[in-house]
Amino acid sequence: MFRHKGKNRTLIHNLRIATLLSFVAGMVNVAGFLAVQQLTTNVTGHFAFFVEEIYTLNVWRGLVYFLFVFFFFLGSFTSGAILEYHNRKNNPFIFVAPILIEVSLLLIVAIGGNYLLDHAPNVIAYILLFAMGLQNSLVTLISNSVVRTTHLTGLFTDLGIEISQLFFHKSEKRKKLLSSIELRVSIIGCFFLGGILSALLYSELGLHILLIPCVVLLIGLVYDSIRLKIQLLKRGNRHKRNSN
Repeated sequence: MFRHKGKNRTLIHNLRIATLLSFVAGMVNVAGFLAVQQLTTNVTGHFAFFVEEIYTLNVWRGLVYFLFVFFFFLGSFTSGAILEYHNRKNNPFIFVAPILIEVSLLLIVAIGGNYLLDHAPNVIAYILLFAMGLQNSLVTLISNSVVRTTHLTGLFTDLGIEISQLFFHKSEKRKKLLSSIELRVSIIGCFFLGGILSALLYSELGLHILLIPCVVLLIGLVYDSIRLKIQLLKRGNRHKRNSN
């Protein structure tokens, strides 16, 4: 799911990572909005508000929107730097650090969210935007830009294009289109599922709802780590047998 990169990835690998991370993004998106009335999985709207505030000379408010954009960028940069560093060392566990950082950030908001809501609500948005920038960069790099999970604009654009192309292609091209459509529908569906679950439970749990995506991410991390260790163990055993 996480460990396969580029051409080594299959549709199944992309479906697994897409469903898991889009579910997480859906939960974060709704929880963040209900908590601080700000979008916390993309920055398109924040950039528009930033320009508006600067135009009206409301510099302080404009700075807040700029920081929303900046923290998403900073999360993406951090994830990219971590992956590049470990990739140069041929570390098969390059995905572990970004996921653990994301889990840690979500835990901070889940546990300390009530305090932050009273004293520094914008910090919640900063943290969640950093976490989603981190996640979006991770999945983009791992999947070679095939999978994106934190916002839906591009997904619906690509989905519309691919469905329209179904009317003009047959055979192998059509199979590829259907596989791509399946992937995009899965991402959208899991994003909605995460968002709906977050909305239903937020009134009871508040920001503690973010403990659920923490658990989901850790399960995915453990699952992939165990599979990788088993695969490395099998390779080691085969190498020993061939040596003998």
